[in-house]
Amino acid sequence: MKEMVSIVVPVYRAEPYIAETIEMVKKQTYKNWELILVDDCSPDSSAQIIEQEIARVAEDDAQRNTLQQSESNLSIRLIRKEQNEGAARARNTGIDAANGRYIAFLDADDIWMPDKLEKELAFMEAKQAAFAFTAYEFGDENAKGSGKIVTVPEQLTYRKALSRTIIFTTTVMFDTKKISKELIHMPVVASEDTATWWKILRQGYVAYGLNEVLAIYRRPAKSLSSNKFVAMQRIWNLYRREEKLSLPVSACCFFFWAMRATLRRI
Repeated sequence: MKEMVSIVVPVYRAEPYIAETIEMVKKQTYKNWELILVDDCSPDSSAQIIEQEIARVAEDDAQRNTLQQSESNLSIRLIRKEQNEGAARARNTGIDAANGRYIAFLDADDIWMPDKLEKELAFMEAKQAAFAFTAYEFGDENAKGSGKIVTVPEQLTYRKALSRTIIFTTTVMFDTKKISKELIHMPVVASEDTATWWKILRQGYVAYGLNEVLAIYRRPAKSLSSNKFVAMQRIWNLYRREEKLSLPVSACCFFFWAMRATLRRI
């Protein structure tokens, strides 16, 4: 039997996207998955939309009454947090609730290609990888591809990762038989995703890159320029506070990070 993939989605102000997100996962060519949607006390109607989608799936499954569909009846779950705690803790809640061998992250406003799970799983099995990520394309506010593609290296070690934030959260997958859930847990810091990748790689793991576009990063036009300085501050703080790198090493990593980040967005 094929191994299950647990897909963890933090939900906060996701009302415009969440129905599409669920439908997108349902259309994956790899069918043995569970979708864990963690409502981080979203003030909009995200949770209600999710409940409606879960009820619709259950009704459709009952009508079809086939083995394949009945298995998918239990594959979408909504977890409601009691208080808003941010994306890192929401993802950690989803990680702890996961039943699958593999864990994949998906943000509600991003897009997966229909064969994303199938291709990335095959890649991980071929590489015997504990940690994998893929190439992706920048999209506009409607998730329409811009043609700007971020290619990825075949392998990424801790030392190489320090000077490039090339791992996109929505493309990541872990094998929990090879890497513990505890290590996958995200720290509650700014740029928690990057901090997580570095924490894992620091333990000697290697991240394997599948250089095929399997996701689209939805990026509103106004977000890039307004967040440049914030991103720079966050990366610098990660070097100094989380990784505890010396000032010269931090400066060297920061220089190459800034150069690559600029080229990636041109």
